[in-house]
Amino acid sequence: MTERSERQVGSSVDSERPGDEKGSRTWTFRGYRLDMPNFTTAMAHLYRGEVSRCNTWRTRLDATTNWAVITVGAALPFVFGAPHNPHFVLLLELLLVFTFLYVEARRYQYYALWSYRIRFMETNFFAAILSSPASASTEWADYLVDSLLRPAFPIPRWEAVARRFQRNYVWLTALLLVSWILKLIVHPLPAWDWSTVVERAAIGPLTGVQVMVAVGTMYLAVIALMVAAVTRQVWQVMFPASLQGLEERLRRITGPLLLEPHSRERLATIITSHGRQVALRLLEELGRGVTALEGRGMYTNEAREVLLCAVTDVQVPCLKRVVSQADPHAFVIVSPAEEVRGGGFQPFDVPS
Repeated sequence: MTERSERQVGSSVDSERPGDEKGSRTWTFRGYRLDMPNFTTAMAHLYRGEVSRCNTWRTRLDATTNWAVITVGAALPFVFGAPHNPHFVLLLELLLVFTFLYVEARRYQYYALWSYRIRFMETNFFAAILSSPASASTEWADYLVDSLLRPAFPIPRWEAVARRFQRNYVWLTALLLVSWILKLIVHPLPAWDWSTVVERAAIGPLTGVQVMVAVGTMYLAVIALMVAAVTRQVWQVMFPASLQGLEERLRRITGPLLLEPHSRERLATIITSHGRQVALRLLEELGRGVTALEGRGMYTNEAREVLLCAVTDVQVPCLKRVVSQADPHAFVIVSPAEEVRGGGFQPFDVPS
């Protein structure tokens, strides 16, 4: 296996170089080199730190759920302890539980971020150590660096709310709703018709119908979020291309109502008179393919080489540094790429 092909397979692991000890292997990334023992130690410490973060936020998730369970357990005996105790205490408790749900959803986003990094290192680094290097993604270091430099939650807030509601809070809220209806039926005296139950649901200037509609709307909205999240997960597994197209059309329709996703791919256009030197440096330090075109400056009428190179966000600073060192007079254009497939980017999908 040549040095070039080995770099592509192992993501950034080079074979022996002149001056290195026999059998030694070095990690190279964005122009830096680190021997494998030190690199493995650094990765182990990073992994332990991310696991510690994940455990901390997992504990915070459990704490929020415990708060909700304790408050529900305290409200039910009070409401049913005496016939004249107000029923709206259960509605206040329901609002408090939904508040806990929102707080826990925010914490779940942080937990998902640390879990994403941990799983990423487990599958792309530690698993690759135990198996063939070909099993590692060629761009996993870029994705990990992008997550460290620009942390972004892997799931949106609404989906986090839906997941936590589905796993924990659906039972607490259902218990509160059933207890509220039961309170209206049995206190202060048993009600034998539904109109009496609706009349007892009134709170101050709000009629019983208005209160029940508000409570039902709030509960159904959270259930709709849960169904949407489950449907999105199933659809993403079965029809990923269709889901991507649907989300793209939704962004075009809603416009500024939805945030535009951050594009990770960039296309660099380099106009230089030292095309071969620049291309070799890019191949060597970035491990990216370079395509050369013939060009001519219309003002000077001098021949130029136009290099095209697809890179990721985190590789742009390194690309600028390499080009500046190889040709200080080069002209560089870096533009967002709508879609890049093959060569370490997105795989080619089989037409459906």
